[in-house]
Amino acid sequence: MDHVAELLVELGLLFLGLSLLGLLARRLGLSPIPFVLLAALAVGEGGVVPLSTSEPFLSAAAEIGVVLLLLTLGLEFSADELFSSLRRHAPSGWVDLLLNFPPGFVAGLLLGLPWQAALALGGVTWISSSGIVARLLGDLGRLANRETPAVLSVLVLEDLAMALFLPVLVVALAGDGPLEAVGGIVLAVGAVVLVLLAAQRHGHRLGRVLSSRDDEQVLLRLVGLTLLVAGLAQAGGVSAAVGAFLVGLALPASFAERARDLLGPLRDLFAATFFVAFGLSTDPAEIVPVLPAALALAVVTAATKVATGWYAARRDGIAVPGRLRAGTALIARGEFSIVIAGLAVAAGHEDLGPVATGYVLLLAVAGPVLTRFVEPVSARFLPVPAR
Repeated sequence: MDHVAELLVELGLLFLGLSLLGLLARRLGLSPIPFVLLAALAVGEGGVVPLSTSEPFLSAAAEIGVVLLLLTLGLEFSADELFSSLRRHAPSGWVDLLLNFPPGFVAGLLLGLPWQAALALGGVTWISSSGIVARLLGDLGRLANRETPAVLSVLVLEDLAMALFLPVLVVALAGDGPLEAVGGIVLAVGAVVLVLLAAQRHGHRLGRVLSSRDDEQVLLRLVGLTLLVAGLAQAGGVSAAVGAFLVGLALPASFAERARDLLGPLRDLFAATFFVAFGLSTDPAEIVPVLPAALALAVVTAATKVATGWYAARRDGIAVPGRLRAGTALIARGEFSIVIAGLAVAAGHEDLGPVATGYVLLLAVAGPVLTRFVEPVSARFLPVPAR
């Protein structure tokens, strides 16, 4: 079989397999992310049936997947929404950071990882999976619940914080010192503020440039601009993912809704290749020795996420069962935890890969399961205060 034929066969079987795993995950009421990671481990380095021909394609597609994930993240927000969320829910965001970042950072140091990799592990344990949580709330019919705005506010603040955290992490992973990291923070904050101000004043003009009656034209213009900005950001020493986020942030709300609809299938396809590529880079045999550490870290940070959701919901005056629902909804880690770990692995910190993979696998499954079972348990054992 020639090279092209082998490439097409491998990709065809891979995508069909991912489709079946997605159906299985939906049938079980779980996120497909842990199933995709397990499948990637099976066909990656040290796996049962290693992929060889398609691995370079998947690596390139994975980079595009990260860019599209961050682009659609930026499209979710407007400048007014961001400032409003910061004013109202900033205390919940600080509690989230102080409870969930230190366990990962300390665990990284205890595991003997360099401080840069420990910084990345702190980010892995800090951020919940917006995709898993949003789908879970929809599946359980909780989108109209009183505690849901508190949950979403934490997710919004985490996603916004990623725009500041990722440049700092990239600088740290490059091996530069603390001063360069501080410079990364200043650069990130300055870039976000400038984009927000520009979006308020001139975002409608960019929306008109990208708009067209033809969906194909909109998609080509938006993806082309995003890849261009992401590439220039990467060349300038800033994460390509952050450049893509800023593009999404700069677009007006009137254009963002249409862009999200058009980008959805393309983003999901390339995001799946990103999870596959990350799994391919991890040897399953390396996960077993660190599984106890990943499990301990998962237990600790599941508890700290419950505390985060409890605090955020209590600030909104939610009763005890609602606080528990909010806390357990935030447990799941997923796409952006893997993005952070992927950046560290790509920078040469391969030891982080097995820990992060085991950790995400555990909480991507445990989070939805606990969220589903907490409501009947809380209703049975916890009295609801009179209103």
